[in-house]
Amino acid sequence: MFLQMHTLTSFHASLLNRDDAGLAKTIPFGDASRLRVSSQCLKKHWRDALQENLNLPDGLRTREFFSREVKRRLTEEKGVTDEFAHSLVLTLAKGIIKSKGSPVDENTLRMEQPALFGKPEADFFVALLAECAEAEDEKAAKALLAERLKTDKKGFNAMLSQAGHGNLYAGFEGALFGRFVTSDILARSDAAVHVAHALSVHPVTTEVDYFTVVDDLNKDEETGAAHAGDMELGSGLFYEYVAVDIPLLVSNFTACEPKVWRKQNATDVKTTLKALLKAIATVTPGAKLGATAPYARADFVLFESGCQQPRSLANAYLQSLRFQEGDDPMQRAVDALGGHLQAVDGMYGVTADQRVAATTKESGALAGISVNSLDAAIDETLNAIFGA
Repeated sequence: MFLQMHTLTSFHASLLNRDDAGLAKTIPFGDASRLRVSSQCLKKHWRDALQENLNLPDGLRTREFFSREVKRRLTEEKGVTDEFAHSLVLTLAKGIIKSKGSPVDENTLRMEQPALFGKPEADFFVALLAECAEAEDEKAAKALLAERLKTDKKGFNAMLSQAGHGNLYAGFEGALFGRFVTSDILARSDAAVHVAHALSVHPVTTEVDYFTVVDDLNKDEETGAAHAGDMELGSGLFYEYVAVDIPLLVSNFTACEPKVWRKQNATDVKTTLKALLKAIATVTPGAKLGATAPYARADFVLFESGCQQPRSLANAYLQSLRFQEGDDPMQRAVDALGGHLQAVDGMYGVTADQRVAATTKESGALAGISVNSLDAAIDETLNAIFGA
């Protein structure tokens, strides 16, 4: 069972996602180069929104997990001395992370690269280290920790669950977007939510914006700018595509086998998905927020659900749209998507069991698809998957 979401969103002059040179990200597609927003950028902003709106364990993507989370809490909350805490945390890091060298800097406890850790894992590690710290001396404490890590290796996630954290050991972010870890103990999560890079449906349209800063304390005879700079701005109408593997997502939340996902209590999954789908349609990615206010919501959203193999509808724009005076760009984009969907269904048969759209435009090219408000469309989609 898959849930697919297609959106069309128009942004005015903005810089949604920058490359290493500070320029708008682009990529060739079909007959033209397009503006692009990376999936990593999109997911970062959705995660931020979900953290504000969900009452579920979340995660920390950081290089400073052992220093600023585990060690800090061990000293502040559990009263372990700084030197003793440092030694225990270093032993922990070496015991749970595979590395050719040291998994963390031995002086700062900083990892070489950011990694995603769940708040439940942090809680568990702090409690485990506090327990070990009660041993008669540091040597005995480190020996106890090493033994616990060795003997509890296979039951680590079960222990997390018993501690009251359920299966969201890596937070809901890990359950949604996956987590790769090089560890014998930490569990890897496969991503259940697959996110494509957003692409403009038309050729790249950018312009370099030159700006100056005037010194407020200049005297009348002092002319010229105190500073001059530039940035690349683009405007675009973007197609965005997301696919969700429902059995895998339920498995990530509940630890069940994916094949028995329908038998699970999916309340948290539905709550999370509803918040995610709403965020995809309404949360704006964007650099230069203060200078461009790039806030926009999707003018078109199509939800599909069914057991058929997912497929993007990006090829509706393989031949880029070229707009002329009097055109309604959003309407043309909606019509192009609807026409391509009809062609795909004509070739393969119906490629989804259920479809519902939300749009500010005419939906004639999407004949037979019900149109509703965004909230009602989300509810209708989730009810079709999980039942009312």
